[in-house]
Amino acid sequence: MARFSLVLPVYNVRAYLRECLDSVLGQTFTDFELIAVDDCSPDNSGEILDEYARQDERVQVIHLEANAGLGPARNVGMNQATGDYLLFVDSDDAMAPGALAAIAARLIATDDPDVLIFDYARLYWNRRLVRNRLADLLKQSEPAVFTIDERPELLTLLMVVWNKAFRREFIAAGGFQFPAGFYEDTPWTYPTLLAARRIAVLNRVCIHYRMRREAGNILKSRSRKHFDIYDQWRLVFAWLDEHPDLVGWRPLLLRRQLEHVMTILDNPGRLPAEARGEFFAQAHEAFERAHTGEPLSVPAGVAGRRLRLLAEGKYLRFRTLTALVAVLVSWRRRMRQVRGGARQQYRRGVRVVKRAYYHLQLRLPIDPNLALFSAYWDRGVTCNPAAIYYKARELAPHVRGVFVIRDPKSTTIPEGVEWVLVESIAHRRIAARAKFFVNNANFPGWVRKRPGTVHLQTQHGTPLKKMGLDLQDYPVGANRMDFDRLLKRVDRWDFNISSNRFSTEIWERCYPASFETLEVGYPRNDQLVLATEADRVRIRKELGLAADATVVLFAPTFRDYRNDFDPEVGLDELVQAIGDNGVLLVRAHYFLTDDGSESPIASDRIRDVSGHSSIEALLIASDVLLTDYSSIMFDYAVMDRPIVIFAPDWDTYVRTRGVNFDLMAEPPGVVARTADELIESFRSGAVVAEAAAKARADFRRRFCDFDDGHAAEKVVRRVFLGEPLAPQYESESTAVTRAGAQDSEQADDHVDAAPTTLEMDET
Repeated sequence: MARFSLVLPVYNVRAYLRECLDSVLGQTFTDFELIAVDDCSPDNSGEILDEYARQDERVQVIHLEANAGLGPARNVGMNQATGDYLLFVDSDDAMAPGALAAIAARLIATDDPDVLIFDYARLYWNRRLVRNRLADLLKQSEPAVFTIDERPELLTLLMVVWNKAFRREFIAAGGFQFPAGFYEDTPWTYPTLLAARRIAVLNRVCIHYRMRREAGNILKSRSRKHFDIYDQWRLVFAWLDEHPDLVGWRPLLLRRQLEHVMTILDNPGRLPAEARGEFFAQAHEAFERAHTGEPLSVPAGVAGRRLRLLAEGKYLRFRTLTALVAVLVSWRRRMRQVRGGARQQYRRGVRVVKRAYYHLQLRLPIDPNLALFSAYWDRGVTCNPAAIYYKARELAPHVRGVFVIRDPKSTTIPEGVEWVLVESIAHRRIAARAKFFVNNANFPGWVRKRPGTVHLQTQHGTPLKKMGLDLQDYPVGANRMDFDRLLKRVDRWDFNISSNRFSTEIWERCYPASFETLEVGYPRNDQLVLATEADRVRIRKELGLAADATVVLFAPTFRDYRNDFDPEVGLDELVQAIGDNGVLLVRAHYFLTDDGSESPIASDRIRDVSGHSSIEALLIASDVLLTDYSSIMFDYAVMDRPIVIFAPDWDTYVRTRGVNFDLMAEPPGVVARTADELIESFRSGAVVAEAAAKARADFRRRFCDFDDGHAAEKVVRRVFLGEPLAPQYESESTAVTRAGAQDSEQADDHVDAAPTTLEMDET
């Protein structure tokens, strides 16, 4: 029997689940069992649970065959529990370091009470932790163990189950179970606290309560589901009726019911506008149903008056009073702005004048057949946006696609592609009128998300390095990034493309918003999956490369802590190590070539291809990829060709930028930490040896989940044509192409593809 049984219901939380599990399993106190209930989660949360269960015997996983809801899922886990105490953890929250040890010590100090209440802190997207504002109620004074009669103020705390430890025998004796519904904590917490004969408190933060930005809990949803509150409070009063010795608590519970309802009414994002009157009326009915004549005790002032109007069902007076309060608050705020923000008002006026044309265009109807494309901050017609653009011309020819171009002199614009100059009048007109927006970075902040428009974020790499909100812990990598501005732009996304399940978890965590994830692979990699030997020969001919040359593409990424291109290896010596017919193609990151200058690298066997318009063509033409931490490795893995990682500054990169997995432990091939090791890996043949091939196979199994040559088609059908996302498929021609130069066993191992060229952040 364990000391604790932690019950973890899981549904649609893959972005946060690993953090939650790690926070529990990493506790210094280890005498516990973790019972995870997969509530028929439609994402891969269940697979993540199974992965952890294989690694830690304390984890038990129960997979439900149908979605039951949070309350019933908790019941399932609770019925399997064997520990002395029950703790309920929400799968998007995290347990604070040392929490279980502190809880265990307090239980011993208070001689195993029925309920132990501990504190929590709200965890916001910007990593800010804000402790419960009522933390003073948890002061550890004498008596250390008490009943709720002695400290009734504890009933004003947030009535949730995850900030309490419950003695399992006490719960079983009381027959407590969670109901179905959305406010299931309410009819559990009040009865258990009222029934407990021995309660204790722990004045310590044990739970980090995640305040999710995106839709993921009831507090972020506008719907009629909030009417469920009345059914749950009906259960509270029904339980009270069954315990006449506790009837004295009815006045307090009546007030808490009204305050609970008021919280929902005061949040404009929870109820549909047309349902507010009905919700108010039901609040009055619920009060009347539970009220048995006892006087209602409410605070003085406006807050108390509003509670009384709610109890009396006087909706018109309630709305009038609420509106007057809102006007007063708004007036005070405006006065503060006038006094302290004259300069800000002036700047805002300048911006309004500059964007007058854009705002005028916003008044005109949306063009349902107009799409605006951008890639790499308007650098050209490339990457996933380009692949989607061309597939849309094929499958949705009625949609007119237009690319935004920053500098037409520095990029090759394919014939037939319509484009506009960035920040031009034409750009603003199309940005105001287009229905579809496709980008692998982010559109500027002045672009408004009009109702009815569709924003597709394609991404441009598998995130080996930290991205988005994860950069808050890495100021060098963040480079003064404005995270508030970033999230406002992320909120515009309706769809987000993911190249593999690894990426899906990270995107949903570091860009928390209500987008639909398209797990289809990267559209730009379709040509890598479908490339034939004829394509390879043609591209080599265009590049002036011999058909029998051993071509190595050297494509390192950008360093946040460095602004120059330093290969850190002698290129002449490297090309000699490749072999007599070796050719080295060198491609610097576009952040280092934006000034239009040419690299001094040039010889018969060393070619600078930094300015080449298609990274995909270079990948197809090459035999080996040499890179460092660039996500180009995930793209190249699609073709199952040798990859070499040159990582002379890995430790510095990890400290300054942060990474999502240890590339040194899980590389796609040979790893060289020094120039000498790199030279030797080519001279010795280690690059193409069996060990390198095995590492590449393991890498492909993990990261090449979805690319099957049809990613662009799937995206166009889902986004532009509104068709449901069909299951992944592979055509006969694709299978044949993949099997080409491989034996049957290798072909069977060729899991679908991976992502990107040289990447940077969506800021």
